[in-house]
Amino acid sequence: MPWLSRRLLLSAAVLCAIVARVEAEEWPCWRGPRGDGTSLEEHIPVRWSASENIGWKVAIAGVGHASPIVWQDRIFLVTCLTETGDRVLMCLDRRTGRTLWQQTVVTTPLEEKHELNSYASSTPATDGESVYVTFLDRDDMVVAAFDLEGRRRWLVRPGEFHSKHGYCTCPVLFEDKVIVNGDHDGDAYLVALRRTDGNTLWKTPRENKTRSYVTPLVRTIDGQPHLILSGSKSVASYDPRSGKCYWVIDGPTEQFVASMVYNGTLLFMTAGYPDHHILAIRPDGHGNVTDTHIAWRTTENTSYVPSPIVVGEYFLVVADNGIASCYEANSGRRLWKERIGRRYSASLVTAGGLVYFTSDDGVTTVVRPGPTFDAVATNDLGEPCFASPAISRGQVFQRGEKHLYAIRAADNGNASGDADGSKK
Repeated sequence: MPWLSRRLLLSAAVLCAIVARVEAEEWPCWRGPRGDGTSLEEHIPVRWSASENIGWKVAIAGVGHASPIVWQDRIFLVTCLTETGDRVLMCLDRRTGRTLWQQTVVTTPLEEKHELNSYASSTPATDGESVYVTFLDRDDMVVAAFDLEGRRRWLVRPGEFHSKHGYCTCPVLFEDKVIVNGDHDGDAYLVALRRTDGNTLWKTPRENKTRSYVTPLVRTIDGQPHLILSGSKSVASYDPRSGKCYWVIDGPTEQFVASMVYNGTLLFMTAGYPDHHILAIRPDGHGNVTDTHIAWRTTENTSYVPSPIVVGEYFLVVADNGIASCYEANSGRRLWKERIGRRYSASLVTAGGLVYFTSDDGVTTVVRPGPTFDAVATNDLGEPCFASPAISRGQVFQRGEKHLYAIRAADNGNASGDADGSKK
């Protein structure tokens, strides 16, 4: 029965393709394929140092705290050349770290900023056809799209942006839109641009007009897409197709940086300045739900900058001052807290059931979530790190203050090499 054999072969091929997709993911935007720091990959590095399990290490010109993104055999990264004011998009070969091309997006004077911010803090996003980037040009937000060969497709200025702490807003891709957060000390807004030409599809005012730097999270809840973010004295959910607000929570503080996460039941927010809060929020409300939809809260050891993570039944967070905590996500009961470092800016990532905490000193503590603190490994790159890691195809890509590292698992058979692929 040749037709049966052909069908079985086709089914096996489809199954293998599905398994391959689960085992090897792209990391196309801030916090990865789901926008929440999670990777479905199982076999990624757990232990490394400045000289151990490094596939390659390349110097990156300029400064920037934006994370790398990965699409197939390419890595995209932004930087600022402070001597000239050039804000640059770079493309590197994923296998060797060699620069394939770089393009100046905009040249502009260096803006005022917070000491922990940079002039290139907005992580790009890609859909495999274009790479979307954003920078500040004096008082204007600039958003641009480049093809994968570095040719500019469009550049627009969707609104003003004023903040004494500088600029950061990571593009979010949804359907045919590029959505960016314009929370600033002025006429703040959320704006959706058409991917093909940058034209504005909708622009929604943010009433409190206060600086924040949160990248929105997109989730389907009760069959409807929600664009959810904290910032500008509120927590709110919007329809990403129209910009219409579904619900809002007043406060609980003024300024926000960390992105939110969702476990399928509750949304989790951590912030901020001047007051510190963690909120667990039921996501099914309408209108102002300040008094009805907060499931639990705490003001202890919250984070301002590092975004948290959800792994199964656990919610984990690291405060900026280095105190890590693990909670029962649905109840809010804290299971443990532990000082694991001096200072943290990078957001948490997870793969293979482990959580990766990367400190500003470049030390990554790998923790197994659970009822007790279980540090699996402590890995020191020997270089300050402010960017969040990217996980793709069995590797961790970590941006340091001066270099980009491709970290490999000890047993994956890859040889260490420098930027031209030669052995060390």
